[in-house]
Amino acid sequence: MARLETARGNDPPLAGSFRDPAGAVLATRERVLRVVNRAGMGDLQAFLSAPAGIRWMCSGAVAPTSIVDGEERQALLEDPALASLYAAVKGEAILEHERIPFPSFPYEWPPEMLHAAAGLTLDLALDLLPEGFGLKDATPYNVLFRGPVPVFIDLLSIERRAAGDALWLPYAQFVRTFLLPLLASRHFGLRLDYTLLARRDGLEPEEVYGWLRGTQKLRRPFFSLVSLPTWLGKRRGRDGSSLYHREPLTDAAQARYIVESLLKRLRRTLDRVAPGGVGSSRWTGYMEGDHNYTAGQFTAKEQFVQRALAAHTPRAVLDVGCNTGHFSLMAARAGARVVAIDYDPTVAGAVWRKARAEKLDVLPLVVDLTRPTPGVGWENREWPSFLDRARGAFDAVFMLAVVHHLLVTERVPLARIVDLAAELTSDVLVIEFVAPEDSQFRSLTRGREELHRGLNAAVFENAFRRRFEILEAQPLEGAARRLYRMRQSPRS
Repeated sequence: MARLETARGNDPPLAGSFRDPAGAVLATRERVLRVVNRAGMGDLQAFLSAPAGIRWMCSGAVAPTSIVDGEERQALLEDPALASLYAAVKGEAILEHERIPFPSFPYEWPPEMLHAAAGLTLDLALDLLPEGFGLKDATPYNVLFRGPVPVFIDLLSIERRAAGDALWLPYAQFVRTFLLPLLASRHFGLRLDYTLLARRDGLEPEEVYGWLRGTQKLRRPFFSLVSLPTWLGKRRGRDGSSLYHREPLTDAAQARYIVESLLKRLRRTLDRVAPGGVGSSRWTGYMEGDHNYTAGQFTAKEQFVQRALAAHTPRAVLDVGCNTGHFSLMAARAGARVVAIDYDPTVAGAVWRKARAEKLDVLPLVVDLTRPTPGVGWENREWPSFLDRARGAFDAVFMLAVVHHLLVTERVPLARIVDLAAELTSDVLVIEFVAPEDSQFRSLTRGREELHRGLNAAVFENAFRRRFEILEAQPLEGAARRLYRMRQSPRS
């Protein structure tokens, strides 16, 4: 068979779940395969055949999964990468999971998405209890998003519970990776990339305790999530192993009641640390009038984008600098799968709420294209960088009212912007030129106008002709702005 093609070309694949003793994942451009060994097979087969497993996979909230058998399994094992992984983990079976079109990670989510992933985790844990299943771990890395909808992907973290087990072992992990980052976001304004990018295991209560002031330490939810664990931790000293010693109860119904009560209490706590609704930032009012367009100019811009969508019917769109998602939602309504990026978590959260409400296939991420998410984890390859995931993944890219920010604020040369745009789209580019005489451009230059004195529409067009064919150009009447629809040049 043909060699499995990984997301990084000829690089050897690295299983993102290589820490799991029960198996490992190999993700290709087209498929997500999981090798499972004897340690994981019993719980896995029990879940796949259980009513809860069937119900959750049919709903799509747990990634639909099947066991690959027979000739197809043998054909897959002819690939050296999969065969090597199979041998390394002493595999007994190969699973195939639904491939989520664009994987994203917790440090790229607005707080609304982390909250939704936490809710999914608790809902799953609660629903599994009556059928004798539970979760071994509870981390946001067990969740991906299909558009705005969270999907639980780590089936090997689901296990059969002992009937009298009254502990929920992932409790502390759930607090560190979900609740405390949400609390820090809501009450201290800390972005998730600040708290989760460098901390795979989340925040420790002792760390957050140092941020609390006065009676805040005694108020909900700070007391139960931060103060009490910190005080008890000091009393326990270094050895906390007794906390995790399982002593099953003789009454299975009582044990289940205890765990169920804990999960429900976590749900109430999750509600208390939920993002605070419609927030504000520098860019939240942009689409409501602070965008340098008259009503007629903005209508012309909408019509231009609609023509591009109708002419090319893109399947996958990347909207760079999406703001509150006006054009992202337009593309999704036209049938495209959209990844919408902005460096502002507040506007990304607004996009998520709109996409969720309309059931549109839009995945909003907190990503700054000038400082995109790096590769993270072991060898920087457990969770690949944003650009590794994005290159060539889209047949259309929108860069509307964003290039002047890259040129002026970030001092990125125009030629480098052209090259990156050509790497991101496999076909179409819809882009906006904002001239130096535009008031928004001047507000960014702050007295450094001479740096961009030679920039004009002709210079802009010549730069892009190196990699693109200009299909349509439209000046916005009465504005120092011009819209372009371009297509990748065959020679690029």
